[in-house]
Amino acid sequence: MKEWYKKAIDLLDHSLKPVPQELNEIDWKETLSPNSKKLSKHLSAFANLPGGGYLVFGIEDNTANPIGISKVDAEQVVQRLSSICRDSLFPVITIDHTIQTYEGVSLLFVYVKESSIKPVHLKGGTMEDAFIRSGGTTRQASRQELGGLMLNSKTLHFEELHSSKLKVAHEIFSMIDYRSILRLLKAPVPSTDREIIDWMIHEKMLDEVDGSGFYITNFGALAAAYNLKEFDGLARKTIRLIKYKGKNKVEAEKEYPGSKGYAIGFEGLITFLKALLPSSEIIKNALRQETSVYPEIALRELIANALIHQDFTVKGAGPMIEVFDDRISISNPGRLLPTKKIDRLIRTTPESRNEILASAFRRYNICEERGSGLEKAVIAIEIYGLPPLKFEELENSFRVTMYSPKTFAQLSKAERVEAAFQHAVIKYYADGGMTNTSLRERLGMHEKQRAQVSLIIKEALEQNKIKPKDPHNVSTKFAEYVPFWA
Repeated sequence: MKEWYKKAIDLLDHSLKPVPQELNEIDWKETLSPNSKKLSKHLSAFANLPGGGYLVFGIEDNTANPIGISKVDAEQVVQRLSSICRDSLFPVITIDHTIQTYEGVSLLFVYVKESSIKPVHLKGGTMEDAFIRSGGTTRQASRQELGGLMLNSKTLHFEELHSSKLKVAHEIFSMIDYRSILRLLKAPVPSTDREIIDWMIHEKMLDEVDGSGFYITNFGALAAAYNLKEFDGLARKTIRLIKYKGKNKVEAEKEYPGSKGYAIGFEGLITFLKALLPSSEIIKNALRQETSVYPEIALRELIANALIHQDFTVKGAGPMIEVFDDRISISNPGRLLPTKKIDRLIRTTPESRNEILASAFRRYNICEERGSGLEKAVIAIEIYGLPPLKFEELENSFRVTMYSPKTFAQLSKAERVEAAFQHAVIKYYADGGMTNTSLRERLGMHEKQRAQVSLIIKEALEQNKIKPKDPHNVSTKFAEYVPFWA
């Protein structure tokens, strides 16, 4: 029995006995009205009502006596109401139904669920074409009431919007690779199609329309689509990976052919990328081994960040990975959030435009826990002895560049200062502060080059990138330094 049915029965008893009366939460009818617009208004009103509302069919209009409804008529009612919910209201609302015996006859109970997005209004109109329940009747909402509905409305995130037309179960299974997501979660495959669908709804991959089918959400497609190009609104959001010949964009050598959803395609993307990258030989356990000149953890975190932090409202652009002989640039549409600053990205307060996608990537073990991924990437860069990461806000995008190895002499003054700043951030969170010795080791310099390191620290101080940990310490030999914002 439906969980909501008991409440519906209590309301029906209260509405019919001892004297028939109209209630805000329930409306009973003999049969379905032929007036679709009137029905749309009723459905709008119940969807805007806290807790939703109920329609009951099979009760005589004039006498309020239960007379029952046939199974065929009930199916027709549900089909028509579902069609109105889908085609005549915005946003789309959902209903549930059950046929139950009441005082010896069969009645159709329809539950109109409260919409999280309000106001629900007539499609093709404005928000002012929204309706509410008042005094047991349906009427148009006033401007003041519209304001109240909006205050109690959930903001609809991009990930929750629909990316497909209405689909049936077998169409869903041909478009969404749910098995790969379950493998990422190390979870068993449900035993029935209905259980799979219910799990996908719980995962926010699908929205169900009672009796009609399912919509694939943007999140469902972005995470697990076999082919993102099948989704009109997401076709330009596929990941582009281009390998160029040399250090500029004159000649493209190779391009990643994939168009899978981000989560299910991530490992394949990383494998493809690693095959394009230069490598160096190391001796490990007395054996020569090839290893990439770029740390894999940094590649993973920076690419994952680009995917989950992109601005999906920027049309015609998607995440981009560009590989050159001397660097890798990873960019995504959209600038930083207003609360974010380039010099505060490492270990910053976690915040994302796309929290559903971000949370899923963490659960799928694609990226690190909130706030730690970029820090680990910078640490890996230091371990590999690479130049510092370069963060750039462009006109309508954000880009991170990772450079191949350079000698100290090859580093520009700006790169040396930025290396000092990023190192100071890492040391600040690790054990308190950067020293001449720690920066010298980070840059791979000899003890005899201490004076050169001191010049870098001096320049970083003059640019207000760092500051002394103890401003009263007059000795520079053992001085510690922290980021300017510490």
